[in-house]
Amino acid sequence: MSSEDKDMELALKRFFSSPRFAVAGASTDTSKYGYKLLAWYHQHSLPVTPLNPKSPEINLPSKAYPAVKSPSELSSPAQTSLSIVTPPKVTRELLKEAHALNMPAVWLQPGTFDDEILEYAKKNFKAAIGGAGGNGDEGWCVLMDGEDGLAAAGVEWTVQKL
Repeated sequence: MSSEDKDMELALKRFFSSPRFAVAGASTDTSKYGYKLLAWYHQHSLPVTPLNPKSPEINLPSKAYPAVKSPSELSSPAQTSLSIVTPPKVTRELLKEAHALNMPAVWLQPGTFDDEILEYAKKNFKAAIGGAGGNGDEGWCVLMDGEDGLAAAGVEWTVQKL
């Protein structure tokens, strides 16, 4: 295993070791990745909070999740790993706020960052996932690599209905 693979395995382990999760860019639109990511956390029985500045609630078929507008509105940001599904300009500001709140880990979904943003994340968080690699064609993605991360962290989960 290369040192880069070991670093990413450690990042995955740290990310999924958090007791809470949040999805920045969670969407009410079922065709958007922000909706699909929130649904993934729900289906894996993980405690998740959607971040959406425009919607007070995100409804999945089996559960309605109250949304918060920003990381600062989370109940325990320092114990919450943050998945990001936003355009790079928004991602940059989210990362600054998340860093100020001492959030432990971030996962930058494909398309949410540029090289500068990825570098910032890797410098400023205990764990930062993003960039080339993973099981998908576009890089590290919760939908493609999340279950490997859960296994690396030793997290037990059960599949719930959407």
